[in-house]
Amino acid sequence: MAVDTIVKGPSPTRRAPVRGRTRYRRSEVAWGAAFVAPAVVLFAVMGAYTVGYGFSLSFATWNGFTPNWRWVGLQNYADLLWNDPTYAPRVHTAARNTFWVMLAVPVLTVAVSFPLAILLNSVRRLKTFLRSVYFLPQVTSGIAVYFAWMYVLQPDGAINLLLGSVGLGSLQQPQGFLGNPSTALPTLIVITVWSSVPVSMMLYLAGLQAVDPTLVEAARVDGAGPWHITRHVIWPLLRPITAIIVLLALRDSLQGFQTFLIMTNGGPGNHTNVLGLETYKLAFLSQLDPTLGLSSALGWMLFVAALILAAVNLRAMRRVT
Repeated sequence: MAVDTIVKGPSPTRRAPVRGRTRYRRSEVAWGAAFVAPAVVLFAVMGAYTVGYGFSLSFATWNGFTPNWRWVGLQNYADLLWNDPTYAPRVHTAARNTFWVMLAVPVLTVAVSFPLAILLNSVRRLKTFLRSVYFLPQVTSGIAVYFAWMYVLQPDGAINLLLGSVGLGSLQQPQGFLGNPSTALPTLIVITVWSSVPVSMMLYLAGLQAVDPTLVEAARVDGAGPWHITRHVIWPLLRPITAIIVLLALRDSLQGFQTFLIMTNGGPGNHTNVLGLETYKLAFLSQLDPTLGLSSALGWMLFVAALILAAVNLRAMRRVT
């Protein structure tokens, strides 16, 4: 008798209805878009629109009050670089001063902050207190610090009095260190370095604490002294941090102008005028002259220069790492 065997497979699982999930996901997307929309609109108005507006303004002449622009194309860029006998020399002087600042500030920042970080990392006691002392310039209000420096650097300020009291009267500046054309720019460079050292020192200190102690110990076993350990072991390991510090210093040197604006306003005789300050002057200190387009054009040239420096620095970082 043949018995027919019926093999039944597993019953197919019943799928849950997808309509509820779809509605739920749409509701999530709608709520997410509702929360993100204000930020997107704010960025579009204050970011994208402002950037586009400033870029288009660099091809026009306008004083900020007349109802219409006057389109001039690339004339603003030509006037700033070589064409205009009034603005081109000022831009050339500002570019030369900016070059010296960009050359001196990164080098001096690294030269001061790295030894300080090495010294602070080797201290056993009062390390937290010393960190706070060295980091104090970074958390102090910039304007108050700049006015304090101005008071110290005056003809009857503390530095001239100190030089006279220790028998170095020949180094005194009767016009003040900010009033003498030969000392004004170097003085501002020193102040800029002084304000940038705290962050750089803390970056180096963080890098030093991340160095593998076994590498230092192995170098000591091989007979290397402190100088050789620092030169051949620690310094190569901290090259990426050095690249970051140099990039930050170059950015501040190229675009920063607050110190120059508050302490000298470009004087005496444009000896401390830099490109960032010249951009500010063209935009806000030209009264009713139609120089907003010139200011925007100079700002965009600074932006392109900053991008080039960032690209070069990034390429250098990839090589050292």
